[in-house]
Amino acid sequence: MQSEKGLVLFQEKPFIEHIIQAILPITDKIKLITGSKEYDYLQYEKIPDLVLDKGPLGGIYTALSHSETEFNLILSCDIPLISTELLQELISKHTQEAKITVFASESKTHPLIGIYSKSIVPTIKEAIEANKLKMMDLLQKLPHQIINIEESENFHLTNINSADELNDLNINLI
Repeated sequence: MQSEKGLVLFQEKPFIEHIIQAILPITDKIKLITGSKEYDYLQYEKIPDLVLDKGPLGGIYTALSHSETEFNLILSCDIPLISTELLQELISKHTQEAKITVFASESKTHPLIGIYSKSIVPTIKEAIEANKLKMMDLLQKLPHQIINIEESENFHLTNINSADELNDLNINLI
């Protein structure tokens, strides 16, 4: 994207604000994992990565390391179409036995929209130290739960990684 992804504008508002808007009916205990001062305009606590340049796994490691709760809703900053209803579905279907709960359809698993247990911090630390940073590898290592969704719901869970994907999103919403 050539810029801070969470601050990319979609419908005249940064991605991160769309995500916060979806979370607020559920909780106001929001923490942003970022070292960027560009998010300082938001009132929420900002926490820089404990280990730099480890991608989403590094962010999840930081979030869980700073959490005071056993289970945590973890969301990437590039999913502007996420809805409160989908997040409530994820929470309501989560079981205590699962260390990670995520959505999946026939074609795609969404590991960056999930409920993660604080108890997996040592496993994540081990993966980071071994430089094994693939989210799907972590998911396969731990007791997890998949919440199946219809293929059409993937649209609302799509993460936007490029200007082309953002353009496609805008076109599909017209």
